[in-house]
Amino acid sequence: MKYCLTVTCQSRRGIVAAISTFLAEFGCNIIDSSQFDDMETDRFFMRVSFVSEAGADWQTLYDAFDAIAEKFDMQFDFHDEAIRMKVVIMVSRFGHCLNDLLYRWRIGALPIDIVAVISNHTDYQKVVVNHDIPFHHIKVTPENKPDAEARIMEVVEDVDAELVILARYMQILSDDMCQKMSGRIINIHHSFLPSFKGANPYKQAFERGVKLIGATSHYVTADLDEGPIIEQDVVRITHAQSANDYVSLGRDVESRVLGRAIHAHAHHRVFLNGNKSVVFPASPGSYSSRLMG
Repeated sequence: MKYCLTVTCQSRRGIVAAISTFLAEFGCNIIDSSQFDDMETDRFFMRVSFVSEAGADWQTLYDAFDAIAEKFDMQFDFHDEAIRMKVVIMVSRFGHCLNDLLYRWRIGALPIDIVAVISNHTDYQKVVVNHDIPFHHIKVTPENKPDAEARIMEVVEDVDAELVILARYMQILSDDMCQKMSGRIINIHHSFLPSFKGANPYKQAFERGVKLIGATSHYVTADLDEGPIIEQDVVRITHAQSANDYVSLGRDVESRVLGRAIHAHAHHRVFLNGNKSVVFPASPGSYSSRLMG
């Protein structure tokens, strides 16, 4: 059985020794480990991937670790790496991120189960249903927005989703939902930095002659597009590209960045650190999928 342990606490001497000694005593072999001490916030973060060679199960490890957690005042959890994270995808009328995630999910490249797709339009209903995934059309207007969001939360809670993915969902979520789902909603922002805001950022970038465009994936907070950043990437642009080229290249990088952010979150590699995040490298073998050639 393969598990990972995630730990956050105040930085102090002896944490790593205590964790490694605990795992060894329970017959666990560490296969990958990452740690980080933030000297500014005095916080310690650690992710340990290990194999339980003596057969200790999740509950046994969790209960036994409580004494160490109490000593160091830790926030911790054990994760069974065989269990895939339940996610809900929300989308509007741009389908590039949705289609990319459906493909990655289908080949097993992401350790997730897409348990529902929610949209304020019906453009992708057939695509979703053809993947045997429940599709929920929840129309949003200025008049019905509170009721629509209540219906969204009903779907999320009914399917027991651990993560909500905004795959170019073009509606602003309420402060209440952002707070209730803190650290559990990931968005893709169509800009490397929020320099070009509004409905058509690529046109603005084109008119300014930028040489780099990109995307940012982040956790959703009440402050629009200001949540802790998980993943970013860029693509180079020359003077020869048209405004439509900007859009096509931008959508491609959006899909890649969102996929990488979800991969990090689903593998429990992301730790919130105030307004920032700590993102550890992927463990060996975590990018492989069951249908790879």
